[in-house]
Amino acid sequence: MPIEAGAPPREPVPELDPAAVAAWQAGGGQLVELLAQVRAGHGGVAAVRLGPRPTVLVTEPSAVQYVLAQQPDRYVKRSHRARVLIGDGVLAATGDAWRSQRRLLQAQFTGTGMRRYEERIAAAARRAADRWAGYASSGQEVELADEMRHFALDTIWRSLTGHPLDEETEAALASVGEAVALLPQLPEDSARAQQAVAGYLARIDEVAHRAIAAARAGETGPAGPGLIQVLVDASADRPEYTDSLIRDELVTLLLAGHETTATTLTWLYLLLDAAPGAREAALAAGPDGSAERREALGALVHETLRIYPPAWILPRTAAEDDTLAGFAIERGTDLLVCPYLTHRAPELWPEPERFDPSRFLRPGGRPAEHGAYVPFGLGPRACLGLQFALRESVALLEQLLPAFTVAFRSVPERSAFSITVRPDGPTPVVLTAVGR
Repeated sequence: MPIEAGAPPREPVPELDPAAVAAWQAGGGQLVELLAQVRAGHGGVAAVRLGPRPTVLVTEPSAVQYVLAQQPDRYVKRSHRARVLIGDGVLAATGDAWRSQRRLLQAQFTGTGMRRYEERIAAAARRAADRWAGYASSGQEVELADEMRHFALDTIWRSLTGHPLDEETEAALASVGEAVALLPQLPEDSARAQQAVAGYLARIDEVAHRAIAAARAGETGPAGPGLIQVLVDASADRPEYTDSLIRDELVTLLLAGHETTATTLTWLYLLLDAAPGAREAALAAGPDGSAERREALGALVHETLRIYPPAWILPRTAAEDDTLAGFAIERGTDLLVCPYLTHRAPELWPEPERFDPSRFLRPGGRPAEHGAYVPFGLGPRACLGLQFALRESVALLEQLLPAFTVAFRSVPERSAFSITVRPDGPTPVVLTAVGR
């Protein structure tokens, strides 16, 4: 029976034995491994002492819903792990500034706003298919993760500026991913990592400020003005939209708009490699361009997001005393909502390690509980780009999945848990055009 969020306090949050924490620290394990022990030993709301005070892990769906959606002002986001990169962009902003920034951007990623980007997404997908046709013809080995990154960058750059991605811009924007990879090192190896990140930031800033200057001059790309023009136009009556804030929003959108999508698509092909029948099932769902085919391709994406959610962990802090799932939460307590573990809970998702896209197609295939599937978060701080990411992923699969088979030369054995969950190693592939 699920734990009831918001019940009167009965006892302190159960806490993992400090000896287990010490053993984990001695073994040099990943944080997710420790959190999995916490959940396995003490349930969907449990604590672990990572510092002087216990941190509360939240994985039970009703408690996830309570923290993220029902009480967002009581459980607040204090800072963002990528703040050094994204500055005061919407992901890192708080309070009234965040509300204002989110309102401006939200209209761009729903309804009419999304329709503005449909052709730009389709053009990027066609370009990716042309690249793959060249690779298949030559028989050369390519790095799958790089190809997915190129597609996702091309898509978001077209949407931001109206221009397709060029080689010079791609080289500079590769610094976004390289800086993200270094972020976990900043506390421990600050001097070295900060120097490297500073170099990446200089390259990113050069591209961002050049794009802002072009938008202020009224220059548009072949596809017309992009989202950056919306930000520049906002500065006419919103003085807070200085070039500095526009730069922060631009880099935020670049990070959120390409890193997570590229990683998800890389994981998707790795999962298909281990379960090839899923590709055939999706293609058999309906003819090219049909609603049935799109729905089946969407299920591939959703199941990938279940196994490897982009927002694998969501830190929050209790702004006041509260009761969560019947346990007392003191003001100032740090909480970690962990979609990665929620999505792998066997009581919610039978055979959770198995890649089974039909969960998202058949009646009763996924849990009914709100908070059981939250790959992009939940509530007012949920990812703005959810629909954008799903649309671009399906658009790419429509082009690539029927046309090419993918053979991996090697596959990573581990996952790297940073801002996103990435394959920890190269993903070399050889592509073959279907019918050859």
